[in-house]
Amino acid sequence: MLTKGDDFPIHQKASPLAEVGSSRNFYDRYFFNGYSSEDKIFFGAVLCVYPNLNIMDAAFTIAHKGIQHNVRASRILNLERLDTVVGPIEVKVIEPLQKLQVLVSDKDSGVNVDITFDGFTEVLQEPQMFLYDGPRKTMDTCRMVQHGSWAGQIKIEDFTIDIDQEKFVGTRDRSWGVRPVGAYDSQPSAPMSLPQFYWLWNPAHFDDFTTQFHFVDDSDGNLVNGHSILQYKNKREKETFSDLEKTVEYFKGSRRVKFLEINALDKNKDNINLKVTPKTRVFMCGLGYMHQEWGHGHFKGENERTYDTYNLSEDPHDPPFLHIQSISDVTLLRKEKTYNGSCILEELILGPHLPSGFKDLFDR
Repeated sequence: MLTKGDDFPIHQKASPLAEVGSSRNFYDRYFFNGYSSEDKIFFGAVLCVYPNLNIMDAAFTIAHKGIQHNVRASRILNLERLDTVVGPIEVKVIEPLQKLQVLVSDKDSGVNVDITFDGFTEVLQEPQMFLYDGPRKTMDTCRMVQHGSWAGQIKIEDFTIDIDQEKFVGTRDRSWGVRPVGAYDSQPSAPMSLPQFYWLWNPAHFDDFTTQFHFVDDSDGNLVNGHSILQYKNKREKETFSDLEKTVEYFKGSRRVKFLEINALDKNKDNINLKVTPKTRVFMCGLGYMHQEWGHGHFKGENERTYDTYNLSEDPHDPPFLHIQSISDVTLLRKEKTYNGSCILEELILGPHLPSGFKDLFDR
């Protein structure tokens, strides 16, 4: 059901544009990441509209030489959803479902960006995501994902990083629907229960193909929502896998993934084995996720911005720093042939998870 119109933030409900509806917590977001595992450079961007909160916000982050630089901005939407500029940050759709541009011009921080994403796989519509708090539906989201390369330049004060499309790959998504945004709910469902969310997302890049796996588990470790697929670059061919399973090893005394192994079956019932080893960690609160002051959809004023940095040699391991993405090494074994690649592993693990031994909200 995806159309070119689905690359613009004009949705009304958690469905492609053909269906219409709305909610106080409706959101419509662009998300991008890009990285070079060779150079140990990661960058990310978001831009989101909240039609019923009348707010648009955006953020850009780059991790370079051990420092994560974060530019965030927020403004009143004024009902115009196609004006995708928030302070110094802008997202342009150059060619729907194919090519998008991210621009940042922040004089105060010295961060200037002009980079373009060019998809080398077909846009993929993921399974619809539904989550509940008792009888109340808290998430009802639709997401499309695409793998591609990046080209352009990023400047941090006087230092220039050339983004070469032969070295910099990444993943972008467009998601929309209902999820908790803005101010916290003043009256949650009774009786109150311990929040729980287990999320692992793993888009990987190999020479001729990409893979994407994700897991959303309940507190008992049952798979609530998951996806496993292989897409060939510059082709419309893809393979969907089944019988998705994972084995996770954590760093001692933490919720950080040290090693992830994924097994699945292809259409011929042959085993697919993926091994992921995280390397370079980046904090997603740099893009507003779980941020106490600059969380998504929070009212900050008519037109406001902020800039800060994180020292990546430190790991607070507490909110809002629990949500991370890591540049990772990945190997895929299929029919006795091994493929080596690079990938991102995204982790957000809150609350109990029986297979991991987590019993409380933040225990390690």
